[in-house]
Amino acid sequence: MGLISQILTLPLAPVRGTAWVLDQVVLAAERDYYDPELVRGQLAELEQELLSGAIDEDEFDRREDDLLDRLEICEAYQERLKNNS
Repeated sequence: MGLISQILTLPLAPVRGTAWVLDQVVLAAERDYYDPELVRGQLAELEQELLSGAIDEDEFDRREDDLLDRLEICEAYQERLKNNS
């Protein structure tokens, strides 16, 4: 970018900076949401709830199915990231 272009687009700098920050926040949130280790931890916690009697088999099965579906999505997301790198 030349000097003239930089001077002419200087008023847009705060907008570009804000957009970059928002992109970084979204990327961090996606990394956290699609982290398979977090889902595996939730599965372990769920099993502990079952073993301690806090939940019954039906509740365990329902929540386990949801977590396994989410784990599958997380692993597919991680695979896409590897293939795009």
